[in-house]
Amino acid sequence: MGEVVRPYGDTTGDGMVQLSFTLPVPHDKRAEGAALLLAGKMGVDPAMVVHAAPVRVGFTFFVVYGRVGHLVDMSAVRVVERDFPLLGAAEVNAAVRSGLGRRLSVVGACIGTDAHTVGIDAILNVKGIAGEKGLEYYREFVVTNMGAQVPVAELVEEAVRVGADAVLVSQVVSQRDAHLHNVRELSAAFREAVPASRRPLLVVGGPRFDELMAAGLGVDRIFGRGATPREVASYLVHAVLAKTRGVPS
Repeated sequence: MGEVVRPYGDTTGDGMVQLSFTLPVPHDKRAEGAALLLAGKMGVDPAMVVHAAPVRVGFTFFVVYGRVGHLVDMSAVRVVERDFPLLGAAEVNAAVRSGLGRRLSVVGACIGTDAHTVGIDAILNVKGIAGEKGLEYYREFVVTNMGAQVPVAELVEEAVRVGADAVLVSQVVSQRDAHLHNVRELSAAFREAVPASRRPLLVVGGPRFDELMAAGLGVDRIFGRGATPREVASYLVHAVLAKTRGVPS
């Protein structure tokens, strides 16, 4: 067994956790009792409601604090580790010039009914995010940002038209697993429309994706919450050049 850890709240190893949820009940004492009952069924014992507030008629939002007895074996943790070097802008540009001999083409969009462009804009637009410039800042990248609510067929058509090396898709809306359905549709559309040898990298991002799901969704990479333009740019250079050399990325 590897290192075993417990949650930390007030003192090391005390097992204290904080969780939040909404119940479809009016805000009253009975609602707080229901929240405590739910927390108990989740293994939080003892539990206390530290915050409760109505979010609309007939719904109450809760924050619950309490102790759990669960342990985490760190050797059982499975994540996608970064398997490419994190490069600066000058290094990215130099790698594209020397490795491709042309500019690297990227097409990005929010597909389906998703109108949340904050994520895709943070990665693509020159202003970027958190002090990092977006992909438009990189001289050796050609960026096409198609915006929001783009039909998959139009995205495929544009990617083929510009000869995209990579397609970046952001998905925030996840009700009824819409983000998963949209990405599977995207993958299937590219498999049908573009031969494998010319197919662009398919890169997906969004806060509700599990990075381990890439192969199952038919895409090359998933970036979760907190991904930065520099990280995405570094991956694109690594993966596109590896594909050009015929090396698995």
